[in-house]
Amino acid sequence: MSTPVIGVLALQGDVREHLGALTEQGARAVPVRRPEELAAVDGLVLPGGESTTIVKLAARFGLLEPLRAAVQAGLPAYGSCAGMILLADRILDAPPDQETVGGLDVTVRRNAFGRQVDSFESEVDLGLDGGPLRAVFIRAPWVEKAGEGVEVLGRVVGGAADDRIVAVRQGNLVATSFHPELTGDRRVHALFVDIVRRHLAERAGADADDEKGHDS
Repeated sequence: MSTPVIGVLALQGDVREHLGALTEQGARAVPVRRPEELAAVDGLVLPGGESTTIVKLAARFGLLEPLRAAVQAGLPAYGSCAGMILLADRILDAPPDQETVGGLDVTVRRNAFGRQVDSFESEVDLGLDGGPLRAVFIRAPWVEKAGEGVEVLGRVVGGAADDRIVAVRQGNLVATSFHPELTGDRRVHALFVDIVRRHLAERAGADADDEKGHDS
């Protein structure tokens, strides 16, 4: 199986950490800052950072519309923290003019867990082998509402935010409120790399079927 090329949107945020985590999982990880770099990847990570800054820089670099088109066309994407906000179709507690990439049928509340000083760690069970993982929340959002086609992967357990949704998946799109790149646990990145590999295999199968159709 060929090595998947997975980009990390490298405008602001935890870019280096995601590049390292993806490389550890056998992907060829590359920074993405331009439309031509986006066009060359098999999957994309939208990292944590400041969502308003990232979306403004994406627009300035001519990336916002290509990002929307790529996600709409089925490009696998994973968003952590600010990346979850960017992938959401709807956001709360945001500036009225804040745009998103969209694609996930969710309503996300920005800074839902509080300010930087309210950052915390918690155990979150995503149903992955190995049991719950230690999740780092930094000015994190949560999913206020998920559409019918969205699979809820994980919720906070305990505290004032008990049962809030912090991890979701919809087809080839995955998002978490927390930062798995800041811990040594690589299971979220492994899950995403597997999604990209499966997408590539399905696409290769479809291309092969097309070729057979042309030959018949």
